[in-house]
Amino acid sequence: MKIAVPVSGGQVCPHFGHCEQFAMFDIDPQTNTVVNMELQVPPPHEPGVLPQWLSEKGATTIIAGGMGMRAQQLFAQNGVKVVVGAAAGDPRATVEAYLAGSLIPGQNPCDH
Repeated sequence: MKIAVPVSGGQVCPHFGHCEQFAMFDIDPQTNTVVNMELQVPPPHEPGVLPQWLSEKGATTIIAGGMGMRAQQLFAQNGVKVVVGAAAGDPRATVEAYLAGSLIPGQNPCDH
């Protein structure tokens, strides 16, 4: 399993398409823990580009502050789970909360 989190300024970015980097977390499915994390710079933001790029990188889950409906639909078409409404904070702590079942998503700030 691979979880991608959009990051700006070292924090979970409130807008999926406007992040500086993606934190890519490799998860051990046996222990449900993070085994590796790397930061990747995404291609320029254009409609449809980021979902394809992240799918090609092997992402199985995206945890974001906010994401537009079109991006969510593109992920769904590729079998990628999307969690929106994550609060700004440390990306690793966010992923660990998700894995522990304690991540409580809020509102999706994106309305497009």
